[in-house]
Amino acid sequence: MDKGKAVMGSGRRWAVELTDNSTSHSSRDIPDPPGFTRASQEQDDSAVSKQKKDAEANWKSQKAWEVAQSPFKNLFMMAFMMWMAGSTVHLFSIGITVSALLQPINALRGVGKVFEPYKDNKVDLLAPKLVFIALNLAGLGLGIWKLNTLGLLPTHVSDWVSSLPPPQEVEYAGGGIQLY
Repeated sequence: MDKGKAVMGSGRRWAVELTDNSTSHSSRDIPDPPGFTRASQEQDDSAVSKQKKDAEANWKSQKAWEVAQSPFKNLFMMAFMMWMAGSTVHLFSIGITVSALLQPINALRGVGKVFEPYKDNKVDLLAPKLVFIALNLAGLGLGIWKLNTLGLLPTHVSDWVSSLPPPQEVEYAGGGIQLY
């Protein structure tokens, strides 16, 4: 007995015909319903893909602006922590000040990495990047201001030249009773 032949009496092989030799109408012969054409379906697919791309570009732009404005929240937190640390030089105030200086510096060094996920031909990242840089520079200025209030910035000539006397501290007291 040959392989592939059926044991049954008809002697037919099991096979699948991939060509349609029937006389029935194919799907190409049936007219499209009113208001539907195959060309409009292709146009709808391109319109849907364009809408998806536009929606994705809008989402990326919105997220880029959120990332750009995120240092603003950090400014208030850091200002509050610096205020709580006081104006005397001790370990806590120096630690807060160093943190206030390093966070914006590290953020400025990584601007490209921060906005990398939002790169797109349709998304303009220049304005969010500039806002991000400006807010981090404001944070850096806040840290430098705190260094100055602690007296750790070399602002006088005597800070650089050891042979010069330090500047005289001038304090004014207001109110109270004055004795002459």
